[in-house]
Amino acid sequence: MSPSDNPARFQATILRPAKPDVDTAWAFVILPKSASDILPRRGRTTVDITLNGHDFQATLDPDGQLSHWLRLEPETLESAGAAVGDTASFEIAPAAQEPEPDIPPDFQEALAAAPEARAVWEATTPIARLDWIHWMTSAKQAKTRAKRIHDACDMLASGKKRVCCFDPSGYYSKALSAPQAAKTGWVGADEKPAHK
Repeated sequence: MSPSDNPARFQATILRPAKPDVDTAWAFVILPKSASDILPRRGRTTVDITLNGHDFQATLDPDGQLSHWLRLEPETLESAGAAVGDTASFEIAPAAQEPEPDIPPDFQEALAAAPEARAVWEATTPIARLDWIHWMTSAKQAKTRAKRIHDACDMLASGKKRVCCFDPSGYYSKALSAPQAAKTGWVGADEKPAHK
């Protein structure tokens, strides 16, 4: 029986990040480790999710603790009738097939200028591509990201199909983590606390 035959069911509190994006009021949940344990990998992975009866597909990010966290967009919350602070019901299972990841525009441009790297990129698996992209986009600074894109093209051009020296779970390198949740009583950066 495959893992997807036995989806993980759990309840989790929907949290607001302490530092949300400027234009987006997204939320998140941290999966219990028992739910992550049914997944095929500790790094980024795509899953089929049911949230309060609403079905969708999403890519989980590693939390650096051998589990995962899930970003929830406002549209998803609205469709599921859920809100920040709610304890919601989740059902989660690995996607039958990892979809092709979106290639960031700056990396697309670099691949277009490096035909040998592009050829190896096209010969890799979606999981390997997901790890390459995660390695590049997890850089904290623009300078580091630019260097990683350059290095990725060099490694690919030399025939490497998988990114080396990258812990996709973040556990051993401590490079990845779930967002910090906003403190109770605060619902947004420009809103006042509910009580003092």
